[in-house]
Amino acid sequence: MSPPSLGAAAPENHDRIESADGGLWASILRILKLLWRPELAKWRPVMAIAVILTLAASVLEVISPLVMGHAINQVAPSGGSAGGFAVAALWLTYGLLLRFAAAALPQVRDWLFSPVSQDAQRVASVDAFGHALGLSLNFHQTRRTGALNRIIERGAGAIDYLIRFLAFNIGPTLVRLVLASIALGVAYDYRLSLIAVATIALYVVSTVIITEWRVRQRRKMNEADTHFRATSVDILTNFETVKSFAAETRETGRFDTAMSEYNTHYVETNRSMYVLNTVQALVMNLGLLAVMVLSALNVIEGRMQIGDLTAVMLMLLSLYAPLNILGWAWREIKQGAVDLEKLHGLLGMIPEVRDVPDAKGLAKPKGRVTFEDVAFNHEGRSVGVQNISFDVMPGGKIAFVGTSGAGKSTLLKLLFRFYDTDSGRVLIDGQDVRTVTQESLRANLGLVPQDVVLFNDTIRANIAYARPGASDAQIREAARGAQLLDFIESQPDGWNTRVGERGLKLSGGEKQRVGIARVVLADPAILVLDEATSALDSATEAAVQDALEHASAGRTTLMVAHRLSTVISADEIIVLEAGRVIERGNHAALLAKGGKYADMWQRQARSTDAALAVT
Repeated sequence: MSPPSLGAAAPENHDRIESADGGLWASILRILKLLWRPELAKWRPVMAIAVILTLAASVLEVISPLVMGHAINQVAPSGGSAGGFAVAALWLTYGLLLRFAAAALPQVRDWLFSPVSQDAQRVASVDAFGHALGLSLNFHQTRRTGALNRIIERGAGAIDYLIRFLAFNIGPTLVRLVLASIALGVAYDYRLSLIAVATIALYVVSTVIITEWRVRQRRKMNEADTHFRATSVDILTNFETVKSFAAETRETGRFDTAMSEYNTHYVETNRSMYVLNTVQALVMNLGLLAVMVLSALNVIEGRMQIGDLTAVMLMLLSLYAPLNILGWAWREIKQGAVDLEKLHGLLGMIPEVRDVPDAKGLAKPKGRVTFEDVAFNHEGRSVGVQNISFDVMPGGKIAFVGTSGAGKSTLLKLLFRFYDTDSGRVLIDGQDVRTVTQESLRANLGLVPQDVVLFNDTIRANIAYARPGASDAQIREAARGAQLLDFIESQPDGWNTRVGERGLKLSGGEKQRVGIARVVLADPAILVLDEATSALDSATEAAVQDALEHASAGRTTLMVAHRLSTVISADEIIVLEAGRVIERGNHAALLAKGGKYADMWQRQARSTDAALAVT
């Protein structure tokens, strides 16, 4: 029977992350949409107040120099009389209060806006983190965890940069430039306005040109930084393997190479900053010189007073002050746009496996599992599984055996719908797994893998992970069923014993039994064992096998096994080779047939006998 048309998902577009170029206007629109999200609605009054405070500060920045200049003009003609000083002091106090207010209002604004920025970063990070978790297995198998984490961190941080620099630095500076140009032209000399505008235009153009060059260097530095951080995480995560192969020196060398590359780009980026600072200082001082010369001529010719000269200087200095960080701000804005684009590239990725629009929840199934002529090939591999069909009744047990790469674990991944079949169907109680939600499907499947990976938490937390709301009595009963209770109670910290990173403080058998207890607590209809005892010694395997037999009682069980002694009790054993079924039947029938299974059994028996003879 051909499978229903379910709208196959498009391949994941990794390039949406890697090729992001950071369109500035697109980033601004994304931030505005983010700030308008319902989750941030409570902050809208604060946002409005922040805008008002920013505009008010810009106006006061322009007015205060005019007031202070007027104060000086009041005292200059009087020749220092008491009355002139009193009036000047009054105006000067007024001007200083305005100047203080102009400096204080942005601080109040930042104080108010700080939780808004943090909340916006949280919303964006949670979206990205949740979306990344929802992407298909293939995505996580091909992307380095450290690099993915940096994409999320940088993208969220970019939101704060862009808001602060665009809304609270560049924007107000433009407002002040317009107001100052009008004030200079109306109050003093239109040529002063032209010089101020020309100076700032030249300042901005030179800054942008140099900063664009710096952004390219910064991008290379960030790529080296991502590689360096990912290398560090990769080495530290796999420290056990590093020690096992005495590779500490080699891995330290790899870390050194990655950090040296990062340091080279870091130095180049820093040196370019010194070039930028020098050019900015040159343009700014040339502009000040031109304004002072023109103002001095106006004073000499009587068109301006000495206080006006002071006002012009103060106004330009207040206008130039935020421009001192324009190069850094522009670089951060551009880099922030790139980082935000990468974050949205991640959010724009479509899982290879996703629920169909009308997917229904899988109600508590009886546990019948059916594969109908299933075929699947991994991307980039010539061998997958072909024409696989079997039917396991509720409570039945089926095992898959064969050489490495024969397709055994692939069948289990198809059952979990980590991948979708190329053809054929996978059914549970007659329902195609592609027509039910992935969450409900996996909630009814319990997996014990070859290497159970645990969170760096307590034994209790790791068992309860299967059902967070479980009672202490239920968790205790699950541990008893996994033959783990005696071990837990023998520990000094009991249930609060921490298992270490990935469970490395526990032995292989203890980790497997924690994994079994977790599955028992989940109480799935279907139990999946993926070589659950192959990495254990014989004595530990026997104890774990007893726990597995207890856990599988009354449940449909699918087993992938390397050690054939663990599949003797299976109702049916399927022998795979190069993705195809070459033999099937129960243990006795396959031995009687004298084929591939019988040969594998004899080889393992001889290996066991030889091992016993040595000991």
